[in-house]
Amino acid sequence: MSPQFNSFIHLVFIGFVALFPVVNPLGTAFIISPYFSQLTPKERVSAVKKITAYSFIICAVTLFVGHWILELFGLTIPIIQLAGGIMICKIGWGFLSSDNSETEDTKPQVPVEPDHTHSIEGKLFYPITFPITAGAGTIAVLFTLSASGANEDISKYLVNTGALFISVIGICILIFIFYVNTNRLISYIGSRNEKIINSLMAFLIFCVGLQIAVGGISHLVKLYFHV
Repeated sequence: MSPQFNSFIHLVFIGFVALFPVVNPLGTAFIISPYFSQLTPKERVSAVKKITAYSFIICAVTLFVGHWILELFGLTIPIIQLAGGIMICKIGWGFLSSDNSETEDTKPQVPVEPDHTHSIEGKLFYPITFPITAGAGTIAVLFTLSASGANEDISKYLVNTGALFISVIGICILIFIFYVNTNRLISYIGSRNEKIINSLMAFLIFCVGLQIAVGGISHLVKLYFHV
């Protein structure tokens, strides 16, 4: 194999490893599972397809034109981190403070209506896709990885961008697989353990948002105060 091909495979691996923990498709699947409680399997697949498509679009736009968008609005990556972190904290806190009895009441034993997609359609992009699935952490990672090849010659830039694009496709495939099959995982775990896992995941999502926000603040302090 040529050195260029080896470099490409290495960059795909690096991109996938960097994106997986910030997207966390397995853990996030448990977080968003309450949104799908009233959907039939067919409706769930349809909703997850849209979420996966939205996630792919966010990642692709960030990868290819993200820097120009930031320059157009005069934004910086630390600001994106801070704002996105606050949004994720808000969502995590909402899950932590939600009433469990209300959640139980909204879970029918058998689907009654033929179509429940209207109840979740307005939530597929916000907050399920952004910022829960592909949020500020994902955008920051893609900005960082793509910036490493921005100043290289055109061939290295194409290799770097192509490798990251393949990594994004791989992550989106995992999002689809885990989101569609969350109910199967929960059925093995049990309803009581599901509540425990959802609470833990909500706490972790709050901590992730806090970590992203603190990271943005730290970068802003270093940027403006030269600490």
